[in-house]
Amino acid sequence: AMHYTSDIATAFSSVAHICRDVNYGWLIRNMHANGASFFFICIYAHIARGLYYGSYLYMETWNIGVVLLLLVMMTAFVGYVLPWGQMSFWGATVITNLLSAFPYVGNELVQWIWGGFSVDNATLTRFFAFHFLFPFVIAGVNILHLLFLHETG
Repeated sequence: AMHYTSDIATAFSSVAHICRDVNYGWLIRNMHANGASFFFICIYAHIARGLYYGSYLYMETWNIGVVLLLLVMMTAFVGYVLPWGQMSFWGATVITNLLSAFPYVGNELVQWIWGGFSVDNATLTRFFAFHFLFPFVIAGVNILHLLFLHETG
C-alpha cells in the first residue's frame, strides 16, 4: 500500500514499480496473488467438507459461511481490478454493470459503486479502500461463524 497509487493514470505503472524496484516486490505480489488462489482452494475444500457431513443443517453457521464466501469473493474482485490493466478495467466495467439488471434501482446502484457515470478514479480509489478494509470485516464475521459453530459443539 505504500508504493501503490490508486489513480487510473499511474496504477499500472505503480504495480510495475513494485515488481521491479521494491525489494522483493515481485515476490510479495506473487505470494499475495497465489496465496489468495490457494486460500480459495481451501475455502472450496471447507465447503465440500461441510456439504459431505451435512453441516448445512446448522442454518446460522452455514448462512454466516455463505456471507463469508461472498465477502471473500468481493475482496478478490476489487483486488483483481487494482492493477488497472486492460482486462481488469474490462472486468470492473462488465461485472459491476451486471447490477443494472436489478429493476428500478440497478442503474443508480451501478453509478453509486462507480462513483460516477463511468469507471474512473473514484472507482479505483474506493476499490482500493475496500480491498484494504474487507479483510477486517471478514475477520469479524469469521468470529461470528466460530461463535455459532460452538453453539452446536
